[in-house]
Amino acid sequence: MTVVVSGVANVLAHAPSLVRYGSRPLRDIKRDPTVDEQISARLRSFDAACAYAPNQAYIGNGAPEDLRARPRPWFTAKNGGARADGPYGRIITERALIDLIAECDRARLVSPGAVVVKGALPLFVDGVAAASIVAGHEEDEALSASVLLENLASKATGVLALRELLARSGVAASDVDFVIAGSEEAVGDRYQRGGGNIAKAIGESAGLARAAAHDVKSFCASTLYALLTAAAYVETGIARRVAVVAGGSLAKLGMKYRAHVAQGMPILEDMLAGVACFVERASDSGDPVIRLDAAGFHRIGDGSSQQAVLEALISGPLGKAGIAMTDVDRYVTEMHNPEITEPAGSGDVPAGNYKLIAGLAALKGVIPKADMSRFVTERGMPGFAPTQGHIASAVCYLAHARAAMRAGTMRRALFLAKGSLFLGRLTDLSDGISLLLEAREGKR
Repeated sequence: MTVVVSGVANVLAHAPSLVRYGSRPLRDIKRDPTVDEQISARLRSFDAACAYAPNQAYIGNGAPEDLRARPRPWFTAKNGGARADGPYGRIITERALIDLIAECDRARLVSPGAVVVKGALPLFVDGVAAASIVAGHEEDEALSASVLLENLASKATGVLALRELLARSGVAASDVDFVIAGSEEAVGDRYQRGGGNIAKAIGESAGLARAAAHDVKSFCASTLYALLTAAAYVETGIARRVAVVAGGSLAKLGMKYRAHVAQGMPILEDMLAGVACFVERASDSGDPVIRLDAAGFHRIGDGSSQQAVLEALISGPLGKAGIAMTDVDRYVTEMHNPEITEPAGSGDVPAGNYKLIAGLAALKGVIPKADMSRFVTERGMPGFAPTQGHIASAVCYLAHARAAMRAGTMRRALFLAKGSLFLGRLTDLSDGISLLLEAREGKR
């Protein structure tokens, strides 16, 4: 009996009209209302978003590795026959998202319909008011309409992912013992701004009445920490089957919109992403194993240099488990879509990380320096995930890795995520975690 990943679901929700409520657009619109018009002019249709090759890869209609062969820009390519449903999940329309947000609103703060009450935040579909949301308290900024919308959007996409996982796996809601959420939103009120528990809220709406639940927070590393916590609960017998779930981050919609608008591009940060997976014990399922003995952590005293972080997350844990860096088929890191980040000057994040990993392999004498480029090509891949850090940081590839390992075409994948603890202004420390997923003996 080993701890395995027994199911994964990836979902996307098209949210073009919610771009205006992303953190950066919302602040810019307050300063200059004409920004709203600039954003509206560069929004994509659902068909265009659905056909977009990275989004198709996210739900399994194509492998992320295959994006290398596609000429850029990807957003201009015609992709006839693209489907909203894929092997790992589906893409829903903004209308379906707004309806789901309203369904997930237990406090009755969301009012469907075109009539927007005074002081409410309007929610649009195709430029027409479809609903509105009011604040949960007139004096509590943590319960303002915009913050509640962020929290409800995260809950709704988490519910979507968990429901999708239940439906595709055939697992009954009553057969899940625990839910752990790795979402980034700090759900709470003025006295407990990050009190939580969004995992329990998601589990309730997904019908998991028998499950206990809690959140895990560590910026972009949150969801991998949630996955490790789930594996530990299963290994120790605390739970038999754990659902790990993460909803999308509305605050990050339109983060790079200025560059996209300036270059005449569509605004590509118009998708809320969600992911859910099951972790459980199994003896002969064929599902990949989570190697708890190879878990890696960035410790407090490790230092924040790139080399220190990579040694803590890659060479250290692999060496402890007796695994060479060349014995890992795929390194999965921050898989941000470069077509989103490059126009804003952020570069190709995955490509930069893969060069650093290859450099570490050369530094450790695992490969000759001349083989670094081949190492990157063979063990890396293009970025394909929306810029929702806790999902782009590795778990977006979990469904792909599981399928490849079940098919016997991949042996090992190392998932690593870095957390930016300095963003909270409480420390200058970085954070990080890595997990090794390995195919069973019979599948190698």
